[in-house]
Amino acid sequence: MKPVKSSTIEAVGHDPDRKVLTVRFNSGATYTYEGVSADQHSALMGAKSVGTHFSQHIRNRFKATKA
Repeated sequence: MKPVKSSTIEAVGHDPDRKVLTVRFNSGATYTYEGVSADQHSALMGAKSVGTHFSQHIRNRFKATKA
């Protein structure tokens, strides 16, 4: 997990072999998202706003499971 600058997200991790993105929110909740490619993870990490990018391109587009 790598810390990110965001008002909603604390840290992000990615397993490229399993295509699983792990997101820990500032609330303390952690979720995994299935099917997230390495390119999608890179786009998230390089986004001007990590929280906005997450909301627009990942949340509600991939199966989420509370960890």
